[in-house]
Amino acid sequence: MATLTMMEQTDTAKPHMHVVDGPHDITTETSNIASEGFDTKSAIEIARIINHEDAKVAAAVRKALPEIAIVIDIVARALRDGGRLIYVGAGSSGRIAAMDASECPPSYSTLPAQVQYIMAGGPKALASASDVNEDSPELGQRDIARRRPTRKDIILGVSASGSTPYVVGAVEYARARGAITAAITCNTSTPLSEVADTTIVVEVGPEVVSGSTRMKSATAQKMVCNMITTGAMTRLGYVYDNLMVNVHMKNAKLVERGIRVLMRLCNIDRDSAIRTIKSAGKSIPIAVVMLKANVDKMEAVRRLAQSDGNVRLAIDDSRLEL
Repeated sequence: MATLTMMEQTDTAKPHMHVVDGPHDITTETSNIASEGFDTKSAIEIARIINHEDAKVAAAVRKALPEIAIVIDIVARALRDGGRLIYVGAGSSGRIAAMDASECPPSYSTLPAQVQYIMAGGPKALASASDVNEDSPELGQRDIARRRPTRKDIILGVSASGSTPYVVGAVEYARARGAITAAITCNTSTPLSEVADTTIVVEVGPEVVSGSTRMKSATAQKMVCNMITTGAMTRLGYVYDNLMVNVHMKNAKLVERGIRVLMRLCNIDRDSAIRTIKSAGKSIPIAVVMLKANVDKMEAVRRLAQSDGNVRLAIDDSRLEL
């Protein structure tokens, strides 16, 4: 399929385009009573105020757990069926999304294409602000169009305000293309929630420094993104018990982690773990199945293929549909 021209992208989205107004009734932009006179405080007072406000974040996330669980299952299903999770963000929200996407391959051996991100201003915006780009829904449409979203994918918009035009435009375009859409915001009744199939709202309240959503809002978004990808990978069977059995052993730290995982899961000594990992082609899932199911490498590979990489199912061969 050819990449759409800018005109085609804009025309495709027009029937569903939501006009994003300026900030109004956005809690994250209002003044915080708890931090009044903030600039007159001592260093320890500043730290205490921020810490007191940060303590509210986990409780706010807890209220959104039902929606988070829905998105976890959607992501797991999408990845299992060959689809992708594509985050969309801008500014601090985009950086949180980028970090979560980039950490999936080393943690769970996913392919880079399976969990992706796009953000206003592109990868260079990770290190330097590119705020003007976030005001353009057309740029959001253009960037997501390049990823060619389909009904197999889930597009997850991350925006503290819930009104970032770049994010709204991208999510709306993806939905028009049949993709499942979701959103993470810190305000209710937002333009982003109107174009997303499922919205996770984490109401953290006003920031200590008014409008500085890199603070509580970003903390909440990081927590939610962690829950979504960790939950999805666990549902896919890439975690056994509470251990990272699908770890990608590409450096000394991760090699050591893989050895410890095998030692603990299979109750073996270090030398035995190292020998098994080598015989398993440096694959922890294969090594675990070999030892837990008492099978050779070929059989372990077959079981993992049958279970779509789910280690627990591969060990219990009777649960596989052969």
